[in-house]
Amino acid sequence: MHVMIKNRRLPCEAGLTLLELIISCAILLILSSAALPIARWTAYRERERELRRDLLQMRQAIDRYKDLADRGMIRVDNMTGGYPADLDTLVKGVPLTGIASGSQGKKIHFLRRIPVDPMTKEANWGLRSVEDDPDSTSWGGKDVFDVYSQSAGTAMDGTKYSDW
Repeated sequence: MHVMIKNRRLPCEAGLTLLELIISCAILLILSSAALPIARWTAYRERERELRRDLLQMRQAIDRYKDLADRGMIRVDNMTGGYPADLDTLVKGVPLTGIASGSQGKKIHFLRRIPVDPMTKEANWGLRSVEDDPDSTSWGGKDVFDVYSQSAGTAMDGTKYSDW
């Protein structure tokens, strides 16, 4: 009686052939090369989102300062028109006047810190005063009416960061 043995691998021969290993590595390489640009755009988009958030936060702080100045709750220099003299004023805070009930001697802060521009990696923002042109890149130095990024880069939507 003649028994035919099927072509089976022995336990010591189990594993991947060289061809299978090369194909697996090629597939992984293709998948990782497709994921890399997605990760890069995601990081880019996150920096843009952070820039918008920082600009909004500083502009809201300027508006709160101006609102309290207009209501006579903080003492301001007449030369500034009720706007802060600089961004540091928003961080250092200003004392409330006696007009605000129970606020004698209290200080109000509008920002915890001046944020770092995610595009330039510096806390050096462009400033505009009330008397400056809306698209001016030079600050008159009198007050802070608006802030903008000093980055020369272009956003994903085609606009300049400095125009935000």
